[in-house]
Amino acid sequence: MAQTKRSHISFWTVISLWLFAFFAIFVLYPLILVLYKSVVDPASGSATMAYFTRFFTKPFYWETMVHSMEVTVVSTILAALLGLPMAYLMRSIKIKGSALLNILIVISYLSPPFIGAYAWIQLLGRNGVITQFFNQLFHTSFNGVYGFSGIVLVFTLQSFPLIYIFLSGSLKTFDNSLNEAAESLGCSRFTRMRRILVPLLLPTLLSSSMLVFMRVFADFGTPMLIGEGFKTMPVLVYTSFMGEVGGDDGFAAAICVIMIVLTVVMFFAQRYLANRSTYTMTALKPIVAEKASGLRNIMAHGIVYIVTGLAILPQLVVVYTSFLRSNGGQVFTGGYALQSYEATLFAKDNTVIWNTYFLGIVAIAIVLVMGVIIAYLSVRKKNLLNSILDTVTMFPFIIPGSVLGISFLFAFNSPPIVLSGTALIMIISFAIRRMPYTVRSSVAALGQISKNVEEAAISLGASDMTTFRRITLPMMMPGVLAGAIMSWVTIISELSSSIILYTTANQTLTVSIYTEVIRGNYGNASAYATILALTSILSLLIFFKLTGRRDISI
Repeated sequence: MAQTKRSHISFWTVISLWLFAFFAIFVLYPLILVLYKSVVDPASGSATMAYFTRFFTKPFYWETMVHSMEVTVVSTILAALLGLPMAYLMRSIKIKGSALLNILIVISYLSPPFIGAYAWIQLLGRNGVITQFFNQLFHTSFNGVYGFSGIVLVFTLQSFPLIYIFLSGSLKTFDNSLNEAAESLGCSRFTRMRRILVPLLLPTLLSSSMLVFMRVFADFGTPMLIGEGFKTMPVLVYTSFMGEVGGDDGFAAAICVIMIVLTVVMFFAQRYLANRSTYTMTALKPIVAEKASGLRNIMAHGIVYIVTGLAILPQLVVVYTSFLRSNGGQVFTGGYALQSYEATLFAKDNTVIWNTYFLGIVAIAIVLVMGVIIAYLSVRKKNLLNSILDTVTMFPFIIPGSVLGISFLFAFNSPPIVLSGTALIMIISFAIRRMPYTVRSSVAALGQISKNVEEAAISLGASDMTTFRRITLPMMMPGVLAGAIMSWVTIISELSSSIILYTTANQTLTVSIYTEVIRGNYGNASAYATILALTSILSLLIFFKLTGRRDISI
């Protein structure tokens, strides 16, 4: 009987069990440990709610939750208000240089938000170029773009490209005959957009807005650099855990639990709203960009150029300042020089660039292999185990990076598994945190492949594994690469978990940029940021070359 039962365990079932064990160790176990530490007194070992009571009874703490929600909600709404019209204008009106503009918008999204914060400090900080210009011209005393307004500015301009990318893909399947029918019935352009376009795009808008929400809520670097007294929860959990006089693990764990609850609630709320407004549409008559005239043409070009210019401006500022001559990297003294690159790129003890590429390449290799297999299991080998596995893989995406980093140190800082301080702990955190991009894009690609193709191969004698390797995988590849490029770019620009897990031996570019900005070495920070930006741009160009595409849709 035992022999009969073992014979029914297929190869794919074994793979599912191995993958589930991996995520149980590196996702479920650390999160359970965070929950445990948040409700247990380390001295007595008894259950306690003291950490949560401390958080909700002291305004200094619970106000950070209010600040985080304020910044996140406002930034997400503003990003949607920019992303929707930008996608519609670029898709419906012939904009001069649209191909270049589309690439610039995507590039503006590729850099970490905190680099945008650093660039805007250079422009609108207390000693920023724009600040000084307007203060001298109008005899004002503008004190810089810090606090709530500065954080929202950075997040909005850095996040709307994500909504633009998703909506641009959805507009490809929009049937323009609906617009024409409404126009023939006397509906104005604004009414058609409000009553037809927006409702049909709502599921995509909600999904992309949720991604923006998660990214903004979890971001640590931007509020740390530009927030000043306006603290958010990622900053609070970092300072609580990494305190100079000894971190408070229990209190940090309690904040982590609160952050997890907030993000999970928002995630399922978005899923509920999106499922209620799901539409299926075939573009019998797709939207075709038409040449506008008069005021409409001027306004369309003006809006697109201004928004794109503001989005790409931080990248340009970073590249420009990297070539300025400075006094030891802290004060720009006028003129141009390569000293920032000499102090970073050509430094004898500089390994941060190698670390970034090495850790990123190993992590993306894990993402590609595991992500494709998980997608295949969840779509083609549906069962309870694979459904649970598919859900568990989404947890690291929902959970803020700082929370994941802290949970890893809780779990792997002592036997039986000791990984803290090693490159492996960073590789695993990068891989599981950014794997959902590849999983979801692979699932979407697999959903477009008919089962009949695989069944035909099997009927001709090919094994299940051979069919997957020779038929299914090559057909999935364009979708896999689309998710992989997003995974890769977000891996090399990861800060929230890196700042907690790194050591001097495995320091990355993003950590180096952040530490140089904190020290005031803006020249060095710009040089590192330029290298990171060029890496992202080169990666995007390689993706376009391999796929023959000119956009990224997931």
